[in-house]
Amino acid sequence: MESTESMLVARQKDVSSSGVSWGGVMAGAVVAAALALIMLALGAGFGLSVVSPWSNAGAAASTVGTLAIIWFIVTQVVASAFGGYLAGRLRTRWPSIHNDEAHFRDTANGLTAWAVGVVLTVSFLATAAATMAGASASAGAESRDAARQNPNAYFVDRLFRTDRPAPDKDLSLQAEAGRILAHSTRDMPAADSSYLAQMVVARTGLRPADADKRVAQTIADATQAEDELRKSTAHILLWIFIALLTGAFCASYAATIGGRQRDHVQMI
Repeated sequence: MESTESMLVARQKDVSSSGVSWGGVMAGAVVAAALALIMLALGAGFGLSVVSPWSNAGAAASTVGTLAIIWFIVTQVVASAFGGYLAGRLRTRWPSIHNDEAHFRDTANGLTAWAVGVVLTVSFLATAAATMAGASASAGAESRDAARQNPNAYFVDRLFRTDRPAPDKDLSLQAEAGRILAHSTRDMPAADSSYLAQMVVARTGLRPADADKRVAQTIADATQAEDELRKSTAHILLWIFIALLTGAFCASYAATIGGRQRDHVQMI
């Protein structure tokens, strides 16, 4: 009779208790975040060792990008699996809970540990990136700051390139041209294109026909650069999505393995 009553009390306690073991979740999340940072640092070190600042030297950019994507997926799999397993193994034992409910709770604990670990990793990387960016901005020159603010700075410089370079370049002229390119690179009105051609003629001394060709070529190259940046960004974001989704699955599945091993521990 006492055994039956104790079982009922234990069952009621397990049913009414929280399905999330925050101690195990936080432990798994911290371990997952630490492993992710370690593996990202290792991957960055290997990447920098094969990349060369000189052209035609070192690994190709496409090869480095492919290896970086693969390494990021491996990092997510390893770190998430470790974190999820710990979250499941360290969670509170539910002896009176049905197996299906225990399986669901283990999956939820692993998924929660993965989510917390991702937030911790992203927060740390964002803080580090902001610190490095602030130090670089304070140490950089004004010309480099202007180049970062205007992605078309290179195309503007090429637009006014001449065979007779003068030390006193008209910076206001280039700034105006940069604003025009930044405002309407893809669908530039004919008036803006003609005005740019006039600016090129006045600055370089080219014939109007040659100036028109230079303007058209510069606009086409700037548009192509923007398209390539957009495509590469979309490509990277897609693979990041796949890597994170893979990490979420691995963490959830590993938590179920850890939970089953936790429940099968024999009391001595």
